Amino acid sequence: MNIFRSLAFVSLGLMVSACASVDVPSRNLPFEPVPDAAVNVPDGYESLPQVDPVPALRVSRVTVDVPRSLSVSEANSYLPKGDIVWREDPYGDRHAQVQKIVQRAMEAGSTGMGGAIKADLHIELQRFHALTQKARYTTGGIHAITFKMRLTDPATGALLRPEKTIEADLKAFGGARALEAMSRGQTQKVRITGHLANVVRQELTKPGSYRNPRLGLLQALQ
Repeated sequence: MNIFRSLAFVSLGLMVSACASVDVPSRNLPFEPVPDAAVNVPDGYESLPQVDPVPALRVSRVTVDVPRSLSVSEANSYLPKGDIVWREDPYGDRHAQVQKIVQRAMEAGSTGMGGAIKADLHIELQRFHALTQKARYTTGGIHAITFKMRLTDPATGALLRPEKTIEADLKAFGGARALEAMSRGQTQKVRITGHLANVVRQELTKPGSYRNPRLGLLQALQ
């Protein structure tokens, strides 16, 4: 009986040893990139090779479409109904005014990229909700901006990535804070342009990394 028991312990020890050594040969395998969302690098391993999860781009052309089907509101209320709410330019063609703002932002956010793959960036605006005069000088609120983003091959027009809808909301100043920001040149137009440039740059270089921090508050306000 003692002999059989000893043999059982020896066999068990060999099995455990074999399980522990299964991963040893994998040390010599090529590094396989893991999606960023799954990466959890422990302390002390900052020197691990960084792998770009997507091919680097070079944007050749930017087009911004603001469909005429988007409704415009000129109501001076806290939450006017309309796809476009914009008051910082003189009264006029709000579609054209907003198109210039978004065009400048997208060009600023996509310029200087030196990737090997050429791409055309197409933006279709779905919502551009800045503050009315009433909200601007009292409560503040949210600059609620939504757009579709497409990247296509300049030669063939084929999609390089799936089309994506991005909600790029930004906290809007009100009251004394709005006046103080304007005194420093931080108008709604300046803040929105800079914000959209940062959002599109983030999505171009690291798709899916942008998270809309104001979405919950926006939904609550609606």
